[in-house]
Amino acid sequence: MIDIHCHILPAMDDGASDSADSIEMARAAVYQGIRTIIATPHHKNGVYENGQAAVREAADQLNKRLIKEDIPLTVLPGQEIRIYGDLERDLAEQQLLTLNDTKYILIEFPFDQVPRYAEQLFYDLQLKGYIPVIAHPERNREIRENPSLLYHLVEKGAASQVTSGSLAGTFGKQMKAFSLRLAEANLIHFVASDAHNLKTRDFHYQEALHVLKKEFGPEFPYMLTENAELLLQNQTIYRQPPQPLKRRKLFGLF
Repeated sequence: MIDIHCHILPAMDDGASDSADSIEMARAAVYQGIRTIIATPHHKNGVYENGQAAVREAADQLNKRLIKEDIPLTVLPGQEIRIYGDLERDLAEQQLLTLNDTKYILIEFPFDQVPRYAEQLFYDLQLKGYIPVIAHPERNREIRENPSLLYHLVEKGAASQVTSGSLAGTFGKQMKAFSLRLAEANLIHFVASDAHNLKTRDFHYQEALHVLKKEFGPEFPYMLTENAELLLQNQTIYRQPPQPLKRRKLFGLF
């Protein structure tokens, strides 16, 4: 299986702190059935800047260490890019990384809002052949309060990725319930770990697949894992027509 969103590269962001942490995360990923990880360190989020050359070099070095340690895992380059106004320009100037150099680009929103320019930016990216993949929309406060924001972006061609821990319940019952609502409405196209460490942000990949299988049957989690394969091959992913969600009053914050 393929994990398209993971902070396994050492000392680049708030993920693995050093190479020893990366190796322990790699062992845990293999135990979960993961054989390929697209490393996606934070980029342009106001705290971390991880340019593509540094990411490629770190992935290459980690792969050499994995071979030496006889760990059957391959790490590929990517970024989790916080949305910003000049993203399209920087992508055109080859300053940004898509997911393993495919047409898919992992984009993160601020946790409390969806910028008003997101729809136009996504439209412009798609005109140039890219597919925006929205990272963990279930953890965005504005999307939780108004799911139609996600619906309109997906309806117009964006894809989205739910975090395995959200489905496994590690962020709480409300987060799990909302994630399942998104899945039921065909607003989720990938499940990925977004793993940062093995203490507080573990992989939970098999748990998430089990939850999806229990709720929707085996075909849905199979489609999500197949989508990761298709992404890696730069192919068109499977989609079902998205459905709008009704707004619900949410108690508390996630």
